Amino acid sequence: METLIIHTEKEKLTALKDFLKELNITFEVKKPKSLSKKREKQYNPEFVKKILSSMEEYKAGNYIELTDEYKKELFGK
Repeated sequence: METLIIHTEKEKLTALKDFLKELNITFEVKKPKSLSKKREKQYNPEFVKKILSSMEEYKAGNYIELTDEYKKELFGK
């Protein structure tokens, strides 16, 4: 027995399943692991907390827009 791995869109998956059933080929469908959960584990929780806090501050309007004039004021160019 051999294994065939197919990556496809949901619409095509239904047709592939029907085709395999017609040929009496056994198969299994595995859904990909959630990327968001995997990414959460990659970052330090304190770092994530700071980023989320910063996003909330931005949504509340607590930020400085870095315009060309402000850049000149900061960097003198």
